[in-house]
Amino acid sequence: MNTFLQYNPTRLLFGENQIEQLPEELGRKGLNVLVVYGGGSIKRNGVYEDVMRELKKAEANVFELSGVEPNPRLSTVQRGVELCKKEQIDYLLAVGGGSVIDCTKAIAVGAKYEGDPWDLITQKAPIEDALPIGTVLTLAATGSEMNAVSVITNWETKDKLGWGSPLVYPAFSILDPTYTYSVPENQTVYGIVDSMSHALEHYFHRTENTPMIDGFIESLLRTAIATGPKLMENLQSYQHRETMMYISTTAFNGTLMNGTDGGDWATHRIEHAISAIYDIPHGGGLAILFPNWLEHVLEEDPSRVKQLAVNVFSIEDAGKTDLEVAKEGAKALRDFWNSIGAPSRLANYDINDQEFDAIIEKTFIKPGVGTYKEMNPESVRDILNRSL
Repeated sequence: MNTFLQYNPTRLLFGENQIEQLPEELGRKGLNVLVVYGGGSIKRNGVYEDVMRELKKAEANVFELSGVEPNPRLSTVQRGVELCKKEQIDYLLAVGGGSVIDCTKAIAVGAKYEGDPWDLITQKAPIEDALPIGTVLTLAATGSEMNAVSVITNWETKDKLGWGSPLVYPAFSILDPTYTYSVPENQTVYGIVDSMSHALEHYFHRTENTPMIDGFIESLLRTAIATGPKLMENLQSYQHRETMMYISTTAFNGTLMNGTDGGDWATHRIEHAISAIYDIPHGGGLAILFPNWLEHVLEEDPSRVKQLAVNVFSIEDAGKTDLEVAKEGAKALRDFWNSIGAPSRLANYDINDQEFDAIIEKTFIKPGVGTYKEMNPESVRDILNRSL
């Protein structure tokens, strides 16, 4: 194991009716609060009403920013920053899934900066301050409710960039599984894929002597594999929603990287480049790419993929080569995701090889793609070709 420092200041309030803790979590009454949300589903499923009831108890002065996109855009961040400055917002409350929370994080730092918030996202300017953030989660997927990471799309330049700062850890996050009952089937599938992808990306590290973390990740993946199909059969099961919600948070709150080099996030970089151009669902893109990334890396070193195959998918290895077992593992992941309704090919989104050069260029917009296996442009092209 490597030496490590674990830090996560987010207060996690998990379970039914935890929204009632909102007034206390805000800290004091009379705050100017900006509520950030997406397309309006929270008004149809009752979450909006619950949030507003508790904000009224807190005597908050409420402002709203709606319309956050599934791949949150810089233009929406800029609208939020302007509103914060105009109304002297004290606190940001993200009510939604990862896209809403990611957008809110960018608004939080942008509101304390005099220039374009894109400067902060691209690291042209340092992040020195941020408004405090709370979240009410309505979609289990990204883990953004308990981490300091965000992804924002600049639609004008077709760039989608991940960024982070300790200043954007949510102060608190309220996770009520009943708030995910209304998440439709396709978004539930994408959430399962995204959560598992985060765990898998942590898994593919090069650090020695990590049995505890490896076992933790393998257990999380086995639980997701056992729970996912049951949830797809009953989208309003509290038990299964509860399990997947905790999986998604744990998969990306820092716990799974303790003592390791942090894992390999090349698939995220490639997917961000694809969805920056085509605006496809993030979980859908990962479902297509990750099994093909596995097939690409196992040809050079099958050991880690073999470990995944045996310990997560219970593939028998007796009488087989490491390469054979590893290939069965990559196929098992693809087959599982396909079985719950995830896409398997770029063609599912009408994507061909026309923009591959642009996708590769955007994948390398920041240096250093891949740690388990360092990617070069031809590596990415191979994964894309496998994904057609």
